[in-house]
Amino acid sequence: MNLIIDAGNTNVKLAIFKKTEIIHLENVVADLFVEAVKKIFKEYPNIQSAIVSSVGSLSKDQIKVVAVFCDLHELTNASKVPFKNSYASPQTLGVDRIALATAAYYFNPHKNNLIIDAGTCVTYDMLNDFDEYLGGAISPGVQMRYNAMHQQTAKLPLLEKKELLDYIGNTTENCLHSGVINGITLEIDGVIDLYKARFKDLTIILTGGDTLFLSKRLKNTIFADSKFLLKGLNYLLEYNKH
Repeated sequence: MNLIIDAGNTNVKLAIFKKTEIIHLENVVADLFVEAVKKIFKEYPNIQSAIVSSVGSLSKDQIKVVAVFCDLHELTNASKVPFKNSYASPQTLGVDRIALATAAYYFNPHKNNLIIDAGTCVTYDMLNDFDEYLGGAISPGVQMRYNAMHQQTAKLPLLEKKELLDYIGNTTENCLHSGVINGITLEIDGVIDLYKARFKDLTIILTGGDTLFLSKRLKNTIFADSKFLLKGLNYLLEYNKH
């Protein structure tokens, strides 16, 4: 069994894989990470290996705790990957994006894949039919857009996403919802159209915390999988054992 740890900007996901099947999944805040790890190893003593993908929410000391219990691989730009990395600055490529490209490589090999991760930020990652990672784009995520309008103005309220009744907002709050939700939906559809014009038989994969909220709003046909990054990390752990 493998322990997969995805430490994002807001919380930490811990998943246990038995081969390619997720048998346990939980989210914790970073402050409770050590306690959660101890509990997991008490309940699943057969875990032999772990991988940590952290964008900064976990400290080095917290990560070291995992190594007390099993073999640990900390995902970095120096980790082995199964695809060709053609990113111009590979040392700056986020480990989460490396994991997403890896998941696409195994999910749909030797094909054109655009992976869209709708989380704190929206990231776009392109893996072509030569199994070559090209790069993509990064833009603000749903909640970040709400936060920005509240923090950088004097009177606009801080809101959380909700269902839209009409794209024409008839109150300030409804206008904010329309701007964020329609803006990000039209952005994603527009970016997909750009990639479709360049790459034949393009597979679109949507993942991240806002997967379910956004997937039903997109006009393009997509494959939605909120656990796609975790699966990529599990593949990377296995790949780096050899």
